[in-house]
Amino acid sequence: MNKGKRKINYYKLITACIVLITIIFFIGFGISKIINKVSKQDVSETSSNVAKIPENITIDFVAIGDVMCHNTNYQTAYNSTTKSYDFTPAFVNVRKYTEKADIAIGNLETTLTGKEVGYSGYPTFNSPEELGVALKDIGVDVVSTANNHCMDKGSKGIVNTLDNLDRIGISHTGTNRTKEEQDTVLIREVNGMKIAFIAFTYGTNGINIPSGKEYMVNLIDNDFILEQIELAKQQKPDLICASMHWGIEYAQKQNKEQEQLADLLFQNGVDIIIGNHAHVIEPMEKRTITLDDGTEKDVFVVYALGNFISAQVKEHTRSTAILDMKITKKGETGRISIDSVDYVPVYCYDRGKGVQNRYILLDVRQEMQDFEDGKGNISQNLYNTLKLELQNTEKVLGEPIK
Repeated sequence: MNKGKRKINYYKLITACIVLITIIFFIGFGISKIINKVSKQDVSETSSNVAKIPENITIDFVAIGDVMCHNTNYQTAYNSTTKSYDFTPAFVNVRKYTEKADIAIGNLETTLTGKEVGYSGYPTFNSPEELGVALKDIGVDVVSTANNHCMDKGSKGIVNTLDNLDRIGISHTGTNRTKEEQDTVLIREVNGMKIAFIAFTYGTNGINIPSGKEYMVNLIDNDFILEQIELAKQQKPDLICASMHWGIEYAQKQNKEQEQLADLLFQNGVDIIIGNHAHVIEPMEKRTITLDDGTEKDVFVVYALGNFISAQVKEHTRSTAILDMKITKKGETGRISIDSVDYVPVYCYDRGKGVQNRYILLDVRQEMQDFEDGKGNISQNLYNTLKLELQNTEKVLGEPIK
């Protein structure tokens, strides 16, 4: 009997051990899973936190000068077979510089009022809508319409121009169809960078803006400029770009008024100023400024880029530059840096009377290099002209900013 009892107790002991081991195993297994799950959550949360830190964003910001259209510009762009206008051949040599841009801006110094009012050149411009189509085709995204020729065809000219630009797909700033439009700052999202565009002109060549419709043209006035900057800031942009139609025609250096306006714009939040009106190139400058709160930031101004295309013949009015800026938004701080400013010297070549597509833009350095390598198709006289114009452009704009 005693042996039997001891045997039963032995079996109970073994059974209890097995149960205990099983319990310990499952408890250990469960704890292990919990630990692994927590560890994975920690790693996931850590990864998630790392992912939340935005990466730096760098964009390619390109600017061109005055887009004008004199009589001979549109007359020689006419195709009698198709009975339409084609301006694209004028830009074929330089379009690679605008096409590659993340955002490209210019100054439309003509109206697109429509065929029914008659096309015309200086002094009151009205150009074929195909000019806008050609600009869109080469990658121009935004145009300033605030300039001294914006009222050339009256209020109808402003409304029709903006309607046509909308149909073509080019954003615009500086003239307005309504007061509400004037109070709505143009914002473009560019690869994760939010850019506000504003534009102003010194005047309208003495053509009166209709009474009660003063909103149609953004005129240069310090108080109004500050109001527009404040409207831009309310949209919380990363960058504010101002197009300024200012200065003295054919002067290759900015005047005191331009400098004072640039200071006003920079101190109140503008980051980039693209100037025009002179029809010739004026200097560019990058600064690091200190704001009222003690912080520093990069700002840039080019006082004038000259005529992108025109039929003007005065000295240096056929030379222009395509400006190319690399701009970075810092991921951790959201601050903007202007990393570099380069430019491509361009010359508007007049191929002579009776030639269809008479005016073409030449990539000055490329044309000169091809000529020097013996594979160009320009004359010695044109090479000499390009050489002189290049020297002048580099003297005025200076070295690229790195």
